Amino acid sequence: MSDTCHHHGCCAVPAAPGATTRPRYRRVLLIALWVNAAMFVVELLGGWRSGSVSLWADAVDFLGDAANYGVSLWVLGQSPRMRANAALLKGLTMGAFGVFVLGKASWNALSGDVPEPMTMGVIGALALAANAAVALMLYAWREGDANMRSVWLCSRNDAIGNVAVMLAALGVLGTGSALPDLLVAGVMAVLALSGAHTVITQALAERRAAHLAA
Repeated sequence: MSDTCHHHGCCAVPAAPGATTRPRYRRVLLIALWVNAAMFVVELLGGWRSGSVSLWADAVDFLGDAANYGVSLWVLGQSPRMRANAALLKGLTMGAFGVFVLGKASWNALSGDVPEPMTMGVIGALALAANAAVALMLYAWREGDANMRSVWLCSRNDAIGNVAVMLAALGVLGTGSALPDLLVAGVMAVLALSGAHTVITQALAERRAAHLAA
């Protein structure tokens, strides 16, 4: 696989037969599901307490990822067409998340509220540890089919977003402005939309391939 192809995420290697039915992969997805569900509650409360739009956005993302892992567990061992349909649904969900974050950031910009940076930083660090652990567990399946790739992309993007939240907390602390928080929310939205495009494109290609093979 060329570097260009790998960079754009459009030429993932198909999963080996039976790769998605291995007990280890099921266990990793189950752990990831519970980690994301727990972090959704933590960030929901943290975002409410601090008034941070980036924490609110990350909380919604954790909830979406928990649902994605649940769907991924459901489609293990299913037909290629079923897995492609599930990946397409997850790609559309990632895109909807990106749109939601942009809308929320715009609302907060108009309201002028400044978040509390210490809570942002602590919750952001905890979220980073959770997402980094999940991403490391899923690393071995990053080049699988669209469904497996979407799971890896979610975890990778979340870890990047957590680092950005922590930097935003420092920015809010140093400037007393909500601008760093809003900028991070915008970056998270772009990551979600970019990941959605990658997953949807590959899922549609796999749907066509499954249809031709039927």
